[in-house]
Formats: sequence, C-alpha cells, structure tokens
Amino acid sequence: MLKMMIPMILLLPTTMLCKSKQLWPTALTHSFWIALLSLQWFKPSTELMFSNCYLGVDQISAPFLILSCWLTPMMIMAGQNNLITEPTPRKRTFIFITILLQISLILAFSTTELIMFFIAFESTLLPTLVIITRWGGQMERLNAGTYFLFYTLIGSLPLLVALLTTQTYSGTLSICTLQLSTYPNTMNPWTYTMWWLALFTAFMIKMPLYGLHLWLPKAHVEAPIAGSMILAAVLLKLGGYGIIRMTMTLAPPLKMLSYPFMMLALWGVIMTGFICLRQTDLKSLIAYSSVGHMGLVIAATLTRTEWACTGAITLMIAHGLTSSMLFCLANTNYERTNSRTLLLARNMQLLLPLMGLWWFSASMTNMALPPTINLMGELTIIVSLFNWSNITILMTGLGTLMAATYTLYVLITTQWGETPSHTKTIPPTHTREHLLMMLHTLPMALLMVQPELIQGA
Repeated sequence: MLKMMIPMILLLPTTMLCKSKQLWPTALTHSFWIALLSLQWFKPSTELMFSNCYLGVDQISAPFLILSCWLTPMMIMAGQNNLITEPTPRKRTFIFITILLQISLILAFSTTELIMFFIAFESTLLPTLVIITRWGGQMERLNAGTYFLFYTLIGSLPLLVALLTTQTYSGTLSICTLQLSTYPNTMNPWTYTMWWLALFTAFMIKMPLYGLHLWLPKAHVEAPIAGSMILAAVLLKLGGYGIIRMTMTLAPPLKMLSYPFMMLALWGVIMTGFICLRQTDLKSLIAYSSVGHMGLVIAATLTRTEWACTGAITLMIAHGLTSSMLFCLANTNYERTNSRTLLLARNMQLLLPLMGLWWFSASMTNMALPPTINLMGELTIIVSLFNWSNITILMTGLGTLMAATYTLYVLITTQWGETPSHTKTIPPTHTREHLLMMLHTLPMALLMVQPELIQGA
C-alpha cells in the first residue's frame, strides 16, 4: 500500500512545481504509472493483506482500488479540452484536486478502521464539490453542489452516531476485531433496527437508492466531464462497498429493515427505466440509468449471500467503466454541438464514424449483452434474487427490458436520423478522445476473459 501512497502524495508537489508546458504530460505519465502499479492488487488472496495496522487490501476492496487508480489519468485526459482556455494556476488546481480525490478514495477502500473509513468517505465530498461548482458549465451548478453537499452530509450524521455508539460499547472499530464482538446481539430489537438504519442511511444516499436520488441527476448534468466520470465510476460505488463491508463485519440487519430498502431499490429499477425513456437530456438519461443499475446492487447486497455479493461487485465495476465511457461519449457530442439535447445531435455516425463504433460498444455493454462483464453481474444478481424470492424475477426482468429499450433509444437517436443543419460541419475527433475510449474498453475486454479477477470470491 505504501508503494502506491508515496507516488500519489509525490504527485501533489510535482503538479505545483513543474513547468506549465510540461504540466499535462507530467501529470498523465505519473498517474498512468500509479495506475499500472495498482494492477499488482489483482494477486489472488482470500485473506486481508495488511500493509500496516490501519490499511489492508482484500478481494472485495482490490477491484475498487484499481478502478480508482485507473480512472484518475482518464479524468485528467478528459478534462484537457475543458481547461484549454484556463490559466495555468487553475489547471494546476484541477489536477491537484483530482489527486486529492484519488488519495481519499484509496484510503476509503483500503482502511481497516471504520472511523477512518468515515473520514475518508466524507473527505471525498469537498474535492467533488469544488470540481462541480468551479468547473461546471451553467449557473445551476451552484444549486447542484448544494443538493450534493446537503444530501451527503445529512446522511452521514447518523452513520457517525452509529459508529461512535459501536466504539463506546465494543471498544473498537477495527474490521477484524468487530467480527468477534458480541455487542449488537445484546441490543433490544428496536435499538438494533435504528442502529442499522443509521448505518444504512449514508450508503443509500450515496448509491443512491430510488427516492434519495434527487441530487444525482443535478450533479451529473452540471458537473464537467471529469466530475461526471469520477461520480459515476467510483463515488457511487462507495455506498455499495460500505454496505458489503458493514454487513460482512457486523451482525446481520433484521429482515424488517432490509425488505423496505429492497422493495424501493427494485421499484427504482423499473421507474428509472421509464424516466430514461422520457429524457431529452443525454447526461440526465445516463445519470438515471446509473440509479437503476445501483438499485440492482442494493437489492443484491441486502440478501447477504455469496452469489449476490459477487454479482454486486462485478456489476459495480462493469457499470463504473461503462457509465464513465458513456459520459465521455456524451461530452464529445456536447463539445461539438454545444447542446446535451438528444435531438440536436442526430446522425453522428455519418459525421464521426469511428466515434459511432465507440457508441455501439458502450451501448452493448450498458444493455448487458453477452459476452460483456455487465451480463455476468446482472445475471448473478437476478439468479440470487430469484433464489431469495421468486416474485423478484418480474421486477428484475422488466428492469432489464427497460434498460435495453432506453439504451437502444439513445443509440438510434444519436447515431441515425436526419442530420441537423447546424452540425453539417463540426470539428473531427482527436486521438486523445479515441485513446480515452480505448482505455475504457480494454479493462472490459480483459474482464470478459478473466472475470474471476473482480468477483471477490
């Protein structure tokens, strides 16, 4: 772990001290080096590997750590065009904040102390807020930042109270030691339910659960491309990781608490599908699609079976790469048409043929067609939920059908049809954009061949 943390921390002064002409190459080279170093976490191990008494990596956290490291250079690469007119100090600030966010995510996914997890979980809030409110496109970015801030803070307060209560009565918040504690079993049922509700609230808002999701479309629509990428790919996964880690470490929650969350999550899968079919804003559609996919993950994690957790981790990693790629593709359209409206960016495959191939690839993965890793994640979750309750097949089946429908709707609307008059002449695509798409596609292709790398089994 120290092999990774030291290069990340060293990148902060490097960013501030290097010459302006060497800023982007230096930051990209350094962050790619860190991303390649992170691949060593793929080593198979069934136990928690400690680097010290506070940090460790196991098969649950390793995929999320690698995804966080892999996404950082892509964020820097995607943000270049957005910052091309900015003065050099602001470019340095952007890269500095991106690296701070990466360090916070690494600490959150690798810590073995729950209070340290809470601090790292909250420390991701400020860099993301700055990215949204400083580099967002419209004035509504301030409103989106407010929603994002207060939703997250309101959900985090009960989590802090629950963790402090656990520390008071069990004397520790170490993941390893808490598994041996008998503290929750001594509570009365009402206190136990409220304790778990407090633990779940922050993670359900972060995922987000349908009904607590209002901050997400606003944040995605107003965020710059780098903000949308990290938000969809990694920050939402903090919630899923938190639920899996808590339910594995502590005594299981009562069924009466899990059922309402599962019903809301599965209902959200269907409802977000209908909402996506009514969307005209491309980024908003992708954001609502994320809510639907995370609904499946929430339902799976609350069943607490090995199959369900394997499917949840697989789908979170697959969705992280897919949604990030979709936001990058939406950004390429926005940079050329200055609009996120679907109907104003039609027949793009005629104008940008190679980008049409990337659109097709991203759409197929979002629809979870074979042999994509998304299919493995969704299929594992659907089977585990069916074993838990037969009736869930109606909701998961309809949700999958809706996902395929709105994904095809996006693909057909953007790639075919009559070319609008204002897009007859648009700038061509750049090598940087194609490299960005390639860096999203390569991990997905690797995981199709070796899915056991991220299955957490």
